[in-house]
Amino acid sequence: MKEPVISIRHVNFRYPEQTQYALKDISLDVAKGEWLAIVGHNGSGKSTLAKMLNGLHYPEEGQVTICGFSLKEEFVWEVRKRLGMVFQNPDNQFVGTTVQDDVAFGLENNGVPHEVMTARVKNSLQRVGMLDFLNQEPHHLSGGQKQRVAIAGVIALQPDIILLDEATSMLDPRGREEVLSTVRQLKEEQDLTVISITHDLEEASRADRIIVLNEGTVYREGTPEEIFQLNEELIGLGLDVPFPVKLSRVLRLEDFKIVSNHLTEEELVRELWTSNFKK
Repeated sequence: MKEPVISIRHVNFRYPEQTQYALKDISLDVAKGEWLAIVGHNGSGKSTLAKMLNGLHYPEEGQVTICGFSLKEEFVWEVRKRLGMVFQNPDNQFVGTTVQDDVAFGLENNGVPHEVMTARVKNSLQRVGMLDFLNQEPHHLSGGQKQRVAIAGVIALQPDIILLDEATSMLDPRGREEVLSTVRQLKEEQDLTVISITHDLEEASRADRIIVLNEGTVYREGTPEEIFQLNEELIGLGLDVPFPVKLSRVLRLEDFKIVSNHLTEEELVRELWTSNFKK
């Protein structure tokens, strides 16, 4: 593994007046430039972990280190400069009357000079394909467009890590594809580290590695291919494998020559086509 930008060691956390721990002895690393998906059903601890990474919660026990800074109150703003968070509902992130005002908001708060701020706003909107909407009012945008503007607001701050907290769950399939493609492109161009907190295993299939949480603990971790081999276990945890993986298995049961569990429909169609649909 490359140099870790996030290191979590034996972290325990519980909410006030609760006896059960939301996170129990969590230990994991996130490598620089990696796309890590953290999946789990409601109550598995993934949202609590997302809030902890953004400094909204602190460990009761254990240690979290992000870009060399220990997650403590005195360092929380240093951590937030390095980790940008995109939330589930983009409307909750909009504060400006226009797209460019909204993207500029965080830069103004950080005291970025005006000429630098103007260049960063335009550059970040261009990177997510939203430069033509510079003076548009955010509430006139589609869901996918709003989420891309939210991503632009984060990347304008030039973080080392982007955290997507259920960032595609309110989008239609087209909007979801727009956002995930944008994030993938940005990751490759800037060597960004991406953490995707989600219950959607189709989204998780885009990641380099998946960690499955269950009842506040790390249940399994591995590549998407390895995790999707746990078919019945995932279903038992309240998760569902992507449709192409399901279909690959069904076709194999019908004696079609399908070599592996395909993560995308395109991969499955390509194999079916090259095998001439032979059993």
